[in-house]
Amino acid sequence: LKNIKLSLQEEQRIGLLGVNGAGKSTLIKTIAGALAPLQGSAIYGKGLAIGYFAQHQVEMLRNDESPLAHLARLARDAREQELRNYLGSFNFPGDMATDQVGNFSGGEKARLALALIVWQRPNLLLLDEPTNHLDLETREALTVALAQFEGTLVLVSHDRHLLRATTEQFLIVANGAVQAFDGDLDDYREWLMKRKVDVPSEPRGPAAKRVARPASKNTLQSRIERLEQTMDKLNAQRSAIETQLGDPAVYADQEKLKALLLDRGYIGKELDSLESEWLEKQAQLEQDI
Repeated sequence: LKNIKLSLQEEQRIGLLGVNGAGKSTLIKTIAGALAPLQGSAIYGKGLAIGYFAQHQVEMLRNDESPLAHLARLARDAREQELRNYLGSFNFPGDMATDQVGNFSGGEKARLALALIVWQRPNLLLLDEPTNHLDLETREALTVALAQFEGTLVLVSHDRHLLRATTEQFLIVANGAVQAFDGDLDDYREWLMKRKVDVPSEPRGPAAKRVARPASKNTLQSRIERLEQTMDKLNAQRSAIETQLGDPAVYADQEKLKALLLDRGYIGKELDSLESEWLEKQAQLEQDI
């Protein structure tokens, strides 16, 4: 990354877009102060309190200690019941609050790391792939918590649902630069597809050897194509449902209306999941090109 001029203002909610390896994590680390700029300077406002989540926070947890012990180090004056109540809100109830972290799954450790960050009440929250290893219920809880967060948020994630629900503008990291992205996630998908089309192929001279594409890249491309086909079908089904819901007569049949609304909700969630995977696979493919 070079020639970066970026100013974060109060209550901005920014999603960082870009393929794997473009520099999103480097940018977040620099904002967090974990990496010093090679040139230039980073200026922090008075009263700034940064909360930074990345996978290394999970690795820094002490496996021989409990969630309660971790939190107590941050809140030495708080009553134990207050700490237990707080941990319970992050799904560490009862004995789980005093169990050793080494017994937890990756998702539970990530949830604890997030709980410790939120406790410190940052006014700038930097999140680098926070939903990795989290189960669906915890992802939804995180989405709700971030949507209610009143400070400034910068988020890197392949989770389209999380990005849509918690961010209001996008920056794109590409070709060593950071700039505003004028569009939504559907536009970003189109941008990725255009990059895929625009990648120049190697010239093939008469004597040039044809090298087979690695099997892993073939597998990625096939998966992307299947995802696109499935998303096209689901989008067609959703359009058909929207057409039916536009007919006033359907509201006279409550059973049919309920079924249509349920189907629309299911298709929406399925599309969010498929689109998140599409973005992840597309980023992997871009990295391999």
